This record gives sequence, C-alpha cells and structure tokens, in this order.
Amino acid sequence: MTEMVYGAVPSRAGEPVLPKWWRTVDKWSLSCIFILFGIGLLLGLAASPPLAERNGFAPFHYVQRQAFFGGTALIVLIVTSMLSPIVVRRFAVIGFVFAFIALALLPFFGTDFGKGAVRWYSIGFGSLQPSEFLKPTFVIVAAWLLAASQELGGPPGKTLSFALTVSIVLMLALQPDFGQACLVLFGWGVMYFVAGAPMLLLIGMAGLVIFAGTVAYQNSEHFARRIDGFLSPEVDPTTQLGYATNAIREGGFFGVGVGEGQVKWSLPDAHTDFIIAVAAEEYGLVLVLIIIALYATIVVRSLLRLMRERDPFIRLAGTGLACMFGVQAMINMGVAVRLLPAKGMTLPFVSYGGSSLIAGGIAVGMLLAFTRTRPQGEIGDILRGRLR
Repeated sequence: MTEMVYGAVPSRAGEPVLPKWWRTVDKWSLSCIFILFGIGLLLGLAASPPLAERNGFAPFHYVQRQAFFGGTALIVLIVTSMLSPIVVRRFAVIGFVFAFIALALLPFFGTDFGKGAVRWYSIGFGSLQPSEFLKPTFVIVAAWLLAASQELGGPPGKTLSFALTVSIVLMLALQPDFGQACLVLFGWGVMYFVAGAPMLLLIGMAGLVIFAGTVAYQNSEHFARRIDGFLSPEVDPTTQLGYATNAIREGGFFGVGVGEGQVKWSLPDAHTDFIIAVAAEEYGLVLVLIIIALYATIVVRSLLRLMRERDPFIRLAGTGLACMFGVQAMINMGVAVRLLPAKGMTLPFVSYGGSSLIAGGIAVGMLLAFTRTRPQGEIGDILRGRLR
C-alpha cells in the first residue's frame, strides 16, 4: 500500500552491497572529497617539512601521518556511507554518548599542548580531540529528537535538543573553544529552522549569542585578544594573521611557484589552521577557487538531494551535516583572509590532523548515506498527492 501511495522505486532484490552502494551514492560529492584529500597531501608536501625540521623529524614525517590518517578517514567514509540511515543513527547515538563523556572529562584529564585551551587528550603516539567526533554524532541525535517531536504524542524533542546544545556549547566555551561552540550552535539552529522554528525565536537566539559574546569578551582574555586582533586596523606582520595575509597577497593569481613559498617557514600552524595561506602563496587564487568550488559542490548537491527526501529525520540530519561541513570550511578560509576572528579550526580533508580527518570521514560518510538514492518515494509525491 505504501508503494502505491508514495510511488516507491522498486529495489533490486539480492543485489550485492558494493554494486548497490555505487549505484546509489552521490559520485560527484565522493569525487570532490577524494580531490580535496589529494590537494591536502600536495599542500602537506610543501607545508610540513619546515615543521618536521623544527621538531627533529624526517622531512615528510607529517605528510606520512596525514596519508595514514587520511586513508583511514576515507575507508571510514566509504564504510559509513554503505550503512542504512537507521544503522547510522544507532552508531551515532552510541558515539555521541562516548564523545559527550570525553568532552565532559577534558578539564580533568585533558591537555592544552601549550596552546592555552584544554581541547585534547594525549594518547602517546598522538592526540585526540573529542569535539571533532562530537559534532557529527550530535547532529544525528539532535535531528532524531527534532524529528520525533513532529510525531503525534512524540517527546519534547525541540526542548531536549536545545538543552543538549546549550550544555555542549557551555563545555566548549569553558575550554575555551568558541569556534567549535559556534559551529555546534549553528548546526542546531539550521536543523531547528528546517524543522519549522518560528523566526522570532531564531532572532531571539541570535540576540542571546551576541549577549554571550559580549560577556565572553569582557571575561575571557583569550577571546578578547582574538577579537581585538581582528578589529585592529593594523595587522602585526609577526603574528599568524600577518604572515597569512602577506602570503595570500604575494601569491597573486597564479602563485609564486611550487615549493617557493615562504609562509610555511614562519607559521607554526601552516599545515593545519592556515593551510589555505600555503595554497594561495604557492598556487595562487586559481587553486583557492578550485578548493572553494569543491566544497560548494558537496554542500549544494547534498542539499538538492535532501530536498527530495520525505523522511524528516534524514532531511534534518543531512542538512545539519552538510551545512556544518560547509561552514567549517568557510570559517577556516575566512580567518586566513581576515574576514573572521581567529578560530583554530581545520579545513576539512585538506588540513593535517588525525582527529579532524577521521571525524570528517565519519561526518561525510553519514551525509553520503543519507543522500543515497533509496527505494522510496520523494517528498514531491506527498505534495502532489495532497493537491489532488
């Protein structure tokens, strides 16, 4: 009866997993991810050797680690994208519980690695940043609650998801990690908007964010220092923003040439937070525009496919993941060109980082799982049925 009403697409009984996955996955988005990872390795070859030399490692130590973590992330991405939405939700709930507990215990067992913010666990051979794994799993849990609240007799999902969001944002702000806190709040706000939130409520939330930012500015030296540096009309050429700004200016349209850039010798985070400055200096505006186009393709194609989805949970979760992925890339690049205050946020699949790469693989794998073509009707079938 469901197929007669919603016009479901017939499935191929007994079809093997891999052919079915390849037939239904968004190949354009998948290709863009692999290209971004390739660009990340290319830029890592330029940005990592100076840091390796300063730390006494082999020249391509960090590139090899990036290849390992990135390869692991791509495997996780593909495996996750093969799962059904229900299985994705089950694993995400379990992962969220562990990530939430890990985030809550950071003040007691975490470390700041000399960067002034307790965001990581030191695990001997590397570090683990719980907030990176919390973001995608939080989106799934929040979308589940918001979707459940739309059902007759359902739980107060909007209230519960809001309480969960506030608790996470407060824990992130105390690290302090205002960038990730804003990203979590943005992801929830987008899903709440798609779920039908009143515009006045969203305006009120924006006012609360501005108020919280004012309080943080007055009480957090870390936050105030970054805001003051962003608002200052003069950029100190010896700061990270100064080096990045000069590198982008020097790169011009076509760049100074492969391996000829100088910013990687000055920036301690050239291989992570400011990798786009390396790209702009050595390869110019051309490569930067290609990177932007790749991110835009992933986000736009995902949202277009989700517009045809009739399951509220899938639509909300996919929208949250896609928007959070795109905004993180925008924030990273915006910081490098002084459009935004410094946030300490990586460029997905391009920057070096074990936690960010693997967590990014999980997030995009979930997104690809939600945007796969499944044997079901689209939301347009319901709308056409109502108009008859």
